[in-house]
Amino acid sequence: MSSYVFTSESVTEGHPDKICDQISDAVLDALLAQDPESRVACETVVNTGLCLITGEITSSAQVDFIQLARKVIEEIGYNGARAGGFDSNSCAILIALDQQSRDIAQGVDDADDQADDPIDKIGAGDQGIMFGYACDETPELMPLPLSLAHRLSRKLAAVRHDKVLDYLLPDGKTQVSVIYENNRPVAIDTILISTQHTAEIDGLSNEEAIRERIKEDLWANVVLPATADLLIKPDPQETRFLINPTGKFVVGGPQGDAGLTGRKIIVDTYGGYARHGGGAFSGKDPTKVDRSAAYAARFVAKALVAANLAERAEVQLSYAIGVAKPVSILVEAFGTGKVSNSELTTIVKESFDLRPGAIINQFNLKNLPKNRGGRFYQDTAAYGHFGRPDLNLPWEKVEEIASFLRKH
Repeated sequence: MSSYVFTSESVTEGHPDKICDQISDAVLDALLAQDPESRVACETVVNTGLCLITGEITSSAQVDFIQLARKVIEEIGYNGARAGGFDSNSCAILIALDQQSRDIAQGVDDADDQADDPIDKIGAGDQGIMFGYACDETPELMPLPLSLAHRLSRKLAAVRHDKVLDYLLPDGKTQVSVIYENNRPVAIDTILISTQHTAEIDGLSNEEAIRERIKEDLWANVVLPATADLLIKPDPQETRFLINPTGKFVVGGPQGDAGLTGRKIIVDTYGGYARHGGGAFSGKDPTKVDRSAAYAARFVAKALVAANLAERAEVQLSYAIGVAKPVSILVEAFGTGKVSNSELTTIVKESFDLRPGAIINQFNLKNLPKNRGGRFYQDTAAYGHFGRPDLNLPWEKVEEIASFLRKH
């Protein structure tokens, strides 16, 4: 019997890098809501008292980027006396945006391999490789360690926003280690939560007393509720539970560490359980295959697992800038496929249209912000882009294609 422990992490929306992801995607939402043809590559940097928005944008939309950034920062919770060196009302916000390169634009607008099909005219916005993954460990077909870590992060943020634990501040991380036997999860080995908090809690100022108080509160108000509906639950006697291992976590957010868009790509995807092509998602419009093709690869992988063609599936796509059709497509089922990897790859090539224009049209990626009240991509920027039943994501809806695959 093979046995091992696999660990994944998540972060809250108050983590410095996640602040940047959300601002970059809020910019994308605002631009696409007014002009669905906007070309956006928006990067954000935060540090103590500073937010810099930079990148390349071509759009007819008119957006107040400064007020937009302040709104995102305030929603996360960095405002007022407890903002800790990064206040939505007083932080300096700098804007340094240029127009998209014409060399890139011509490759997207006029694909090298175009035919009579208008979708062929839309080339990939960049070269690169993208991976999608799915497995049958959870109902949402995501790896259990990451699913658990996201559950804990979302609950940690919820009890802060709802003031259930009023001493919590926005910055936080979670990490979950799961025990596997014969490649199946059997138990939770370790839960680690690092959460920013006030210097005093109900009169407590002793470092060890504060940590014990937080540990008790988080077990009762975060860990137990977040895992109550699961078959595999944390065991009070067997699961190691670590809280703020350094002792305290008062200085956090951009005051404690600079943040940058795209530095949490493993949190955004599969928690390290599957490979990653290296491209970030946030701040990029759908012509950027780093984003749209990664969504498509997840859609394909999830469809294969949902159709019971494999217990685990990883899909690799590769693109050349200005070329519509993928350069390569590969499926890896890790020995769990009902047919060979070669046959699975053939099925994918015959059943899915993975040209950038087809992906954009299938998932309606350019119009989602407008159709959902001006906000869509910002909500994907924290707690993962996949396995999110709370967000009604089009690339997660595989029932129809899975049914087709089962019959064919």
